[in-house]
Parts: sequence; C-alpha cells; structure tokens
Amino acid sequence: MTELIAVAVITVLAVISPGADFAMVVRNSYLYGRPTGLFAAAGVGAGVLVHVAYTMLGVGLLIASSTALFTAIKLAGAAYLVYIGVRTFRARADLTVDLAAGPGLTPLGALRGGFLTNVLNPKTTLFVVSTFTQVVGPDTALWQQSAYGLFMSLAHVAWFSAVALFFSTPALRNRMLRAQKALNRAIGSVLVGLGATLAVAR
Repeated sequence: MTELIAVAVITVLAVISPGADFAMVVRNSYLYGRPTGLFAAAGVGAGVLVHVAYTMLGVGLLIASSTALFTAIKLAGAAYLVYIGVRTFRARADLTVDLAAGPGLTPLGALRGGFLTNVLNPKTTLFVVSTFTQVVGPDTALWQQSAYGLFMSLAHVAWFSAVALFFSTPALRNRMLRAQKALNRAIGSVLVGLGATLAVAR
C-alpha cells in the first residue's frame, strides 16, 4: 500500500508541474479548438506508455547509467521543443480555425505532436525511470508494475484533457484568439526557453 501511495503522489505532482506538455496542449486547445487539445492530451498519454515500456524492459536502467545516451535523448528533445517554439512564435496572427470547421491541425497531427513532445521530454524520462527504480520494489509483480504504468499514462490524459477543456472554453478561447499574436510569441518563447534550458542543463 505504501508503494502504491508513493507512486500515486509522485505521479500527480509530476503531471501538474508546468512544462512542455502543458504548453503544447494549451497552444493546441486555444488555437485549434477543444478536439485538437484532447487529441494532443491523448498523445501525451501514449508517450508516457513508451517511457514505461522501455523502463520495464530494462532500457531505463541503461539510460540512467549512460550519460551519453541520456544526453542524446535530452538534446533531441531540446531540439524538438525549440523547433515547435520557433514555429509557434512565427505563426501568423490571423488564424481562427477550428478542427471541425476547416483546415488546421488534423487529429493525427495533434496526436503526433503530443506524443513527440512527451516522448522527447527528458523530464518524463527521469520521472518514470526514477519512480520505477527508486519506489517500485524489485519483487513487485509484473502485472502491478504494468498497472502503475497505466495509471501514470491515464493520469496524464486526465490532467491534460482538463487543461484542453479549460483553455478551449468559448469565452476564454475567443479572448485568447483576439490576443493571438502575443500568445503565440509568449508560448513560442516558453517552448524555446524550455528547449534551451534542457540542452544546457546537467
């Protein structure tokens, strides 16, 4: 029971802490509408399952012990965040599309964006690897470890779905769209800043 509580508490704290996933879901939700934000949230949850899978297979221990491998993952994630940040910063300010109303970000594109943002996020790598190596005991049954991993994924989907629902609320979204240029630059700067910080962090 103590192990279960520890995993739950660590997961909740990790999920709600602001980061690249949060910025990505907020961007998609206010810019393209609620469905796109929800697809991005689902992509984030799918990304968590990748971290859980390689950790349970033992690759997580390799990443934790190999500075070079972790650095490569960190730099790849940083580059992706900078790329998305620059695209957001430079996005035209007259975009008012919605997924159901015309061109924009497709469901697959939103899912892929959320997935890649999470998979390439060293923060999630450290969260999953450290939880399984420091909290989950070596004698914990495989089915129980899988349940922990599923809980981590579903917790991310639930939280970021709530974020998507909030930031796609019509009244709030309309206000954000009217200030779209400033918001694009703010969110783009945050993503670039996160990428740069990850690239230079030890």
